[in-house]
Amino acid sequence: MYKGRAPGRTASRHTPCVSGCVIEVSRRDFLKVSGGVAGGTALGGLAGLGANLAPTLARAQELRIKDAKTTPSVCPYCSVGCATLIHAVGGRIVNIEGDPRSPHNEGTLCPKGAATFQLHVNPNRPTRVLHRAPGASEWEVWDLERAMARVAELVKKTRDETFIERLPDGALVNMTPAIFSLGGAPLDNEWNHIQQKLMRGLGIVAIENQARI
Repeated sequence: MYKGRAPGRTASRHTPCVSGCVIEVSRRDFLKVSGGVAGGTALGGLAGLGANLAPTLARAQELRIKDAKTTPSVCPYCSVGCATLIHAVGGRIVNIEGDPRSPHNEGTLCPKGAATFQLHVNPNRPTRVLHRAPGASEWEVWDLERAMARVAELVKKTRDETFIERLPDGALVNMTPAIFSLGGAPLDNEWNHIQQKLMRGLGIVAIENQARI
């Protein structure tokens, strides 16, 4: 229902909502929204008039990844394992999209997977190993080899201090209850096989995966 101009008020258009209430929209807001919708449906209007936009869209896609090296990969987030195509030019990632050859996602990606590009190309992404010693207030930059050696040292120390060979009843267990292993969702079978052998070889029994949790 359109209501005429009243003294001291601008003309407005009332839109009834599902519950029976009335939402008032000013004429200015109505014209702004109408203009936005008109602009947003311009391509749809051209298609409706019979214009074939397929060549234009295909050309735009071609230019976006022209001269790029394509590498198949997997989305790093949930356990679905959606396949992706990573396009790089000169060793720098320029685009990440779904792989249409995958039976899992058939080229589609959820909003999180579609934003994987921002995970790689992001000025806020840490590129160095930072270590803060217990009680310290500042972070110290470590090289990767030093960090990995420190992790291995702490794993061995913890295992040695908490290793249980036998239970009080004499049962042989060879385990440590002090270390927990949590795998990531996109890990493949080969990685999981190696991780299981390593964890169980260390005597770790608390083994879980983010995909199942």
